[in-house]
Amino acid sequence: MPIIDYPFLFYIVGRKQEMHALGPRIKQLRIEASLNKAALARKVGVSDVTISYWESGAIKQIGHERLVALADALGCPLRRLLEDDSADLLPTPLYLRSQPPAPWHDPNANRITLPEGFLASTNWQGSCYLVTPAPGEHFDYLGTGDLAAFGPIKDYDQPGRYLIEGAMGLFIGQLERSRSGELLYSGEKTTTTQATPLQKSDQPVGRLLAHWCQKGC
Repeated sequence: MPIIDYPFLFYIVGRKQEMHALGPRIKQLRIEASLNKAALARKVGVSDVTISYWESGAIKQIGHERLVALADALGCPLRRLLEDDSADLLPTPLYLRSQPPAPWHDPNANRITLPEGFLASTNWQGSCYLVTPAPGEHFDYLGTGDLAAFGPIKDYDQPGRYLIEGAMGLFIGQLERSRSGELLYSGEKTTTTQATPLQKSDQPVGRLLAHWCQKGC
């Protein structure tokens, strides 16, 4: 599950900042850093042709790992590399509360679209919703002010973190199957050896697909 900082969230979820804006910024920062294309390419681990493509906008998107390496090579924060008004266009996140139902059951809930391949490791093809803990609410694996992409589900499908609905309300937990096929639950402060069987009354209703930290994870 990708765990990413806020600036990259603005890049992929907001306006998906187009390269006509990012390309010139890369060039500007490269010049400020007194680097030619070849020198920057060596620092980032790509060819100088790739740098040219980035700066011209011929390559439409840059992956998160490359963006982090690029910011490091340019000697600037990732936020400065990506800064523009895309943050103002970030979809309003849904409030996650401890009491059911899950927030995407709101008829006015807006889905988000992530770039193709971004969730490849999660094997997810369904809908995505952007959520954040409601004021005063606390959840394992999701800090105050953090954002997360959740996919609605009807049942457990693979090891990972899930939004679970039970007798005590909604909560987030790590789920996996035991060798005997039993569904095991663990919380943020639970060790693997302390995982316990999920109560029969507890039902996974959403899979945590991606997590963006406000202050770094």
